[in-house]
Amino acid sequence: MSVEGGGTAAGDVRLPKPMKVKSKQPAQRQITAEQILREAKEIQLEDDFKAPKTIITDPQELAEYRLRKRKEFEDTARRVGRWNHSIWIKYAHWEESQKDFRRARSVWERALDVDYTNTNFWLKYAEMEMRHRFVNHARNVWDRAVSLLPRIDQLWYKYIHMEEMVKETAKARLIFDRWMAFEPDHACWMAYIKFELRYDEVERARAVFERYVEVLPSVKAWVRYAKFELQHNDVSRARTCYERAMEALGEDSHTEEFFLRFAEFEEMVKEHERARAIYQYALDHLPKAAAQQLYTRFVAFEKQHGSREGIEDVVLSKRRFTYEQEIAQNPLNYDAWFDYVKLEESTGSHDRIREVYERAVANLPPGNEKRFWQRYIYLWIKYALFEELDAGDVDKAREVYR
Repeated sequence: MSVEGGGTAAGDVRLPKPMKVKSKQPAQRQITAEQILREAKEIQLEDDFKAPKTIITDPQELAEYRLRKRKEFEDTARRVGRWNHSIWIKYAHWEESQKDFRRARSVWERALDVDYTNTNFWLKYAEMEMRHRFVNHARNVWDRAVSLLPRIDQLWYKYIHMEEMVKETAKARLIFDRWMAFEPDHACWMAYIKFELRYDEVERARAVFERYVEVLPSVKAWVRYAKFELQHNDVSRARTCYERAMEALGEDSHTEEFFLRFAEFEEMVKEHERARAIYQYALDHLPKAAAQQLYTRFVAFEKQHGSREGIEDVVLSKRRFTYEQEIAQNPLNYDAWFDYVKLEESTGSHDRIREVYERAVANLPPGNEKRFWQRYIYLWIKYALFEELDAGDVDKAREVYR
């Protein structure tokens, strides 16, 4: 407001004159907020980017830093902690780095409240206690873990390892006994046995083996038991293990692996006749298709320890096995039957020859055409000639002709 004399009032404020825009055309290079944020993020992701280092010089600054970090962790955990478990691990590790173990334990307990089935939480929680030599705290964590998750073998292994590290052998044995009550797999039983052997407790290891074969009766368990006895130079106990396995498992013990291990054991202790009997028993009772390795091993055994007749018998058995495979695939393959008969004729066993002929003629051709019956009729003719000329049984030959 103007007054006389051309001056200005005391309360007036002079404003700057508005700037005149020289050009209202858009700039050649446009910069948006999105572009600014993107460039800032790219700078942070660069390999050589380092966050500014904070130097704390007094307790008040340290308290402010801790308060700020805790607020960040709490906000993140509240927002995504139920789905992103790594947040809890980072939070607990940070509290551990600040040497505030009470708060670190609190974070771990909150994490377990969110998901107690997360094995990683239990492992890292207990490892924190072990790192700082809080043995009783660590023992408490492991005990809770194996009680809640008894089927997680890793927790049991870690618990026992800690007790061994602090020389608490008796406690480690009690933990093994608790674990075995849940009937774990083969590896866990062997871990218990190796634990006893580390402390030269052979009788305890034998007792564990007895429980092992009772809980998990299998070829694998019994063979391991026998090997254990053999390693301790007790041949009679080792042989008894194999014999008990056959009684306990019944037909389940009739596997190629079991008979191979049994025969190899007898061969190792120089009982060649026993080994030969096992091979022959196995070949008589196992299906031909499930005994290929057994045949090969028996041939090698006879070449090393057997007589000429024994080797020939094994070779004949192997050829029989081959023919049995061929006729099993195609019973109407009469050429295979002729070869099989020829093989048995070379042995001179009339009973075996007659059995092969009976099995061969029992496979009738599929059609009435001559080409199907030609080879089949030759089988009957050869059968009759065998009975008449080789076996000398005229009545049987007359019966075959009829």
